[in-house]
Amino acid sequence: MKFKIVLLAVAATGLFAAHAGAQSFAITNAKIVTVSGPTIESGTVVVRDGLIAAVGADAKAPADAQIFDGTGMTVYPGFVDALTNVGIQPRTAAAAPPGVVATQLTPQANSNYPVGLRPEVIAIDELRGGDAQFETVRNAGFTTVVTVGRLGIFNGRSAIINLAGENVSGMIVKSPFAEHISFTTVGGGVYPGSLLGTFSALRQMFLDAQRLQEIQKMYAANPRGMKRPDADASLEALFPVINREVPIVFNANREIEIVRALDFAKEFNLKAMIGGGQEAWKVADRLKAQDVPVLLSLNFPKRTTAASPDADQETMDILRFRAETPKTAAKLQQAGVKFAFQSGGATTLLDFFTNAGKAVENGLSRDAAIRSMTLGSAEILGISDRLGSIDTGKIANLAVVKGDVFSKDRFVSSTFVDGKPFEQKLVTPSTAAGRPPTTTSPGAIARVGGNYSITIEVPGQQLTGTMALTQQAGVITGSLQTQLGTSPIKDGKVTADGFSFAATVEFGGTQVEMHVKGTVAGNQVSGTMDSPQGTVSFTGKRNP
Repeated sequence: MKFKIVLLAVAATGLFAAHAGAQSFAITNAKIVTVSGPTIESGTVVVRDGLIAAVGADAKAPADAQIFDGTGMTVYPGFVDALTNVGIQPRTAAAAPPGVVATQLTPQANSNYPVGLRPEVIAIDELRGGDAQFETVRNAGFTTVVTVGRLGIFNGRSAIINLAGENVSGMIVKSPFAEHISFTTVGGGVYPGSLLGTFSALRQMFLDAQRLQEIQKMYAANPRGMKRPDADASLEALFPVINREVPIVFNANREIEIVRALDFAKEFNLKAMIGGGQEAWKVADRLKAQDVPVLLSLNFPKRTTAASPDADQETMDILRFRAETPKTAAKLQQAGVKFAFQSGGATTLLDFFTNAGKAVENGLSRDAAIRSMTLGSAEILGISDRLGSIDTGKIANLAVVKGDVFSKDRFVSSTFVDGKPFEQKLVTPSTAAGRPPTTTSPGAIARVGGNYSITIEVPGQQLTGTMALTQQAGVITGSLQTQLGTSPIKDGKVTADGFSFAATVEFGGTQVEMHVKGTVAGNQVSGTMDSPQGTVSFTGKRNP
């Protein structure tokens, strides 16, 4: 989308910078999906000082506003991903002393539990500020996410953040939001090393937390003659959970996992949620009875074995699981179970909207699908008083979309986060000819999609492989396949004359992060692959 700015005459190269520094904007002539009320077929949204100042068919743009012509566009509330690890920085493991297992190291001196069993870990300590890190997520239309680490039995305490801000404090919408648990093991030879041990350890920690809280209350009331209770950061972090002040999210997809989570929540009277919930439809009645919402994963299961005559046959259970998962949202809606959509660790955020569309095809109403990624999500997260719909006074988080939001040809031309506009700039191949890149419509960008046969020039030998690139506007997804295996593409983008993406490959028992840049000229491709081990070049061609 080309925004028409009528109040400032700026050079084309300074256009975006002028937007970012302004305080007042008006999106005019756009279809507006308010979610909280009727859709406005043609109207105006006014943004001032980070908030929605006005919205309606008759809303007027202020004299000092920068005008954005939204003709042919639809304005939605900024989309919410209800469970991610966006922005979480990877931890650097410290070297363990001889004879000490790494998971036994205890950075927090007042915790009596190994790494992985520490609910006091909090997401905001693992975030960093800066708008650039969220560009790919914003370009998909997301403005707000719930983010938390994915490691350990206790993943820690999550934060709800907006996807812009030069510092962490400027990004936070709510922290902590919830405590998160995954049914896994600690590993490294440390207890618990089995799922049975995990449930036992969790139950004991909650019992110990209840007891410690009671002892601390008694001591605070009358300490004389009573031994001072020990402090324990891990157990004390569970106090808000057992007091129902903070919800707890159980990451569970299969029916048996969800049942165990519901049993645990009932035993300790917890304010629970299910994260994942792909088989939640099987226990919908119980979820409704216990008033447990689902942060429903849109990372639908896919066939993992090669589709060849020699591949092992998939079991009926797996086939049924794949077939029934897209129907889960509709069945939860019918049962009256609250749910919000989340990406579920998908390798590409494009699957979020594609699979939301599949949920609609399988019985979920279209309005409910939109609501589950906007206002319905905000309600479950406890932030609907400030986010989730296009209403006067709420935070100006907006997604401006061309085309059907569930279709493959949708294009998010821009987002507003806390009232700050971010345009998705696409460039033509003209840069390759020495001309400056230009912002353009989706139909004029470089075409890089296709299947490529490539040769990688590793020192002393050549490796062959394939790249399968699927292009949707300025975003690419797909896979890279070499003798090292097949790796999904991450953060794929169309560049001035080609593409760039990241991929993780397994090499020598270690995962190696690679950054790939390619130039496409006709059906020929060439480029480089960068990794911690060095840079290698590759060439190839697009197959017919």
